[in-house]
Amino acid sequence: MTVTNDQPSALDNRLHSLDFFRGLTMFLLIAEFTTFFNQLTAPALEGSLLYGLGTQFHHHPWNGLRFWDLIQPFFMFIVGVAIPLSVRNRRNRGQSNREIRNHVLQRSFLLLLLGWGLYCIGPGHIVFRFQNVLAQLSVTYLLAYLIMDRPVVQQISFSFLLILLTEIIYRSFAVEGFDQAFTKLENFGTWLDLQYGGADTNGGWVSFNAIPTTAHTIWGVLASQLLISERSQQQKLRVLVIAGIIGLVLGYALNPITPIIKRICTSSFILASGGWTFLTLALSFWLIDVKKWRKGVLFFAIVGMNPLFIYLFAHIGGADLLRTVVTPFTTSLLGWMGDLPMEMITSLITLALLWYLCYSLYQKRIFIRI
Repeated sequence: MTVTNDQPSALDNRLHSLDFFRGLTMFLLIAEFTTFFNQLTAPALEGSLLYGLGTQFHHHPWNGLRFWDLIQPFFMFIVGVAIPLSVRNRRNRGQSNREIRNHVLQRSFLLLLLGWGLYCIGPGHIVFRFQNVLAQLSVTYLLAYLIMDRPVVQQISFSFLLILLTEIIYRSFAVEGFDQAFTKLENFGTWLDLQYGGADTNGGWVSFNAIPTTAHTIWGVLASQLLISERSQQQKLRVLVIAGIIGLVLGYALNPITPIIKRICTSSFILASGGWTFLTLALSFWLIDVKKWRKGVLFFAIVGMNPLFIYLFAHIGGADLLRTVVTPFTTSLLGWMGDLPMEMITSLITLALLWYLCYSLYQKRIFIRI
């Protein structure tokens, strides 16, 4: 892990939509740790419009797709977008392919180690689990890098091969008790995690998700290569929109055959969420880089400039610590409002402090990377 005071790359500055997309995704990720989304679905709000909105910020229990189910695909995709930019910058600095490859291998290992380590914090002892975003990313990042210089057709083919492989394995797995392809805790993914003692028997999340969701990171690489190409803005926008529509049509059309399930990353989920990801990037690109609408870009981009740091800080208790500091003041000053409004404001102030921490690092040009 390194601390630098480097300015963001010229390519990142030129493509403000990428900065915005990455920053917005990270902002939502750290917002989860403030518990604000939980408060939106408090029993007191049940039946209200706010409650309905709040459910979109929680994962779907099984078969279905909510907005919050898109956040990890967004994150995986954005990491893919960053790979060609990072490799190009390193090559411009004179690094050899071997040096870059060694850095990728080291980074992949550290992501796996960090992802695994986060599971050990709560229980206070070693827990072998690899279902979180960092552990999954260690696999998707490495595989996407290894085929990054291949022709576009080969990259697309490889991504669909991983999706098809996942579909075949889940459907053909025949171990008794785990031969129900798309049933919670009775599928191949759960069986695999049980073999090393890392099964999530509550949520049903599985480590094997890293294989199909590699498609998201590969598609991020392809989107990045498209956006830094010499094509016109209209051509770039057209490709992003077409890719998004294809993903949505295929994903939702498959749902009756292969249910959309984020917790085991079914093929229909990968395609549908990939479609939404391409369309979200297309909208950001159109508004920010084509129409030059720059309001709010820096606000979110600041969070995206230190993504690993702020994610780890919030995850290991930083958000809880800030909330503990804020709570006595909001309780004293706002207690008259009632518990729920007071807790919501406490969460929002905590989120503002997390943002300000990112802003302070940005002002000092401190960027923490691995």
